[in-house]
Amino acid sequence: MSSALKIDFVSDVSCPWCVVGLYGLLRALEILRDEVQAEIRFQPFELNPKMGAEGQNIGEHIQEKYGSTPEQSQKNREVIRARGADVGFAFRTDSNSRIYNTFDAHRLLHWAGEEGLQLPLKEALFKAYFTDGGNPSDHGQLAQIAESVGLDRQRAEAILASDEFASDVREEEQLWLSRGVSSVPTVVFNGQYAVTGGQPVDTFVGAIRQIMSEAKGGTVN
Repeated sequence: MSSALKIDFVSDVSCPWCVVGLYGLLRALEILRDEVQAEIRFQPFELNPKMGAEGQNIGEHIQEKYGSTPEQSQKNREVIRARGADVGFAFRTDSNSRIYNTFDAHRLLHWAGEEGLQLPLKEALFKAYFTDGGNPSDHGQLAQIAESVGLDRQRAEAILASDEFASDVREEEQLWLSRGVSSVPTVVFNGQYAVTGGQPVDTFVGAIRQIMSEAKGGTVN
């Protein structure tokens, strides 16, 4: 008999390691499908909450924020591309890619959670940005992405044209910051066990088995 597992996946749609972490987690859950009945809830985190509507060149941004040289950025992209390929995701970002504000994407994700379509929307947002070079702050693109996963386009457009769910998203962001989440992805199991970073499949499998064993009062060597 499988055990219930509640997962809060704290992440941003413009975070490449969040993609790696999500697909590692999903593969782990597929391996454990006979042991675990998981419910994933995506929680908002903005890497660049003050980013303007026009965005910024990715190389410039990373150099300003982290002090990385173009060569270091290129190497990091190669590592991420390889890790993505390992879990079946195609990263196509390059030195001309841009970083954008993601707040409106998080508002749509909050709504998608109420509609039971959060995971497909999250995956579609990742693909639109990292594979197709899209802009996750563009309302037209966001409405199209929402429609592509079965959400109502007119409703999506109405949300984007208003401040609907803005306060919900800000409250959720503050909640996770107050719980000490300072980097993403942070994956929280049953509200108490956290795994951070874009971990490989085996790491997630081991962590979940350990958590499930402790929940049942057993031990894992």
